[in-house]
Amino acid sequence: MNKLQAGSIAELRVERQAEFGYFLTDGEQDFLLHTNEMTGEVKEGDTIEVFLYNDKEGRLAATMTIPKVKLGEYDWVEVVDINPRLGVFVNIGIQKDILVSLDDLPAFKSVWPKVGDQLFVTLKIDYKGRLLGQLVTEEVVEEIEKEATFEMDKQQISGRIYRALKVGSFMLSDEGYRCFIHESQRRQEPRLGEHVTGRVIDVKEDGSLNVSLLPLKQESLDEDAEMIYAYLERNGGKMPYTDKSEPGDIRLDFGMSKAAFKRALGRLMKEKKVEQKGDWTFIIKSE
Repeated sequence: MNKLQAGSIAELRVERQAEFGYFLTDGEQDFLLHTNEMTGEVKEGDTIEVFLYNDKEGRLAATMTIPKVKLGEYDWVEVVDINPRLGVFVNIGIQKDILVSLDDLPAFKSVWPKVGDQLFVTLKIDYKGRLLGQLVTEEVVEEIEKEATFEMDKQQISGRIYRALKVGSFMLSDEGYRCFIHESQRRQEPRLGEHVTGRVIDVKEDGSLNVSLLPLKQESLDEDAEMIYAYLERNGGKMPYTDKSEPGDIRLDFGMSKAAFKRALGRLMKEKKVEQKGDWTFIIKSE
């Protein structure tokens, strides 16, 4: 008989009652089923199906709750705690929260998930025999994804980020489509596990989608103009930026391209809300 380990689903016999629940056995090992982990009536001599996990002391314990995430099986689970030194903890449906190690998370903590975000994970056993969460791989997503149709072009789409890289973000849509958001198609990098909404800008031959989180040009123009005007108001009605400023400086302070900046600034000047003098832009004060 193979030795049972964390993450196993097993049928065990109820051996005896204990102070805080029951001890179960497979004939070789005993496992505590705590009262809090019982979902129905239990009595000595019964054979019940349980899921095995590591308790706070690292010992194997049992629960009658069979989680939706299992060894080799994936699902979305909620992030319930963040530990910068260890990683993030997720709720798979049992009393014990499961760690997704920082080794599996993005190098930059700015794109780590927040509490309430959801990660697409399975379970794994590390070299110490501990049960951990493991993020989905690109190979697995390619196996389970739905194939998009060309009619989806320009449609709005929502989903969660399952992989975060500098070059772009990978999203699995609510419907199951595999999506890529290039770094040029986002104002800021989404968090791993964050739910975002964008629009389809390309349907690829392999059935995946390219998605943009940027607003349409007219909507973007309004938003960019408002952002620039608000910046001016916060800085005493002036700023050391004009339509001749360097693209890198504009990107750093406003998070937009020079072309978008020039369009928005041109609109403000056309509406006689701002004016340029030398290397500066000023709010035009109404008389």
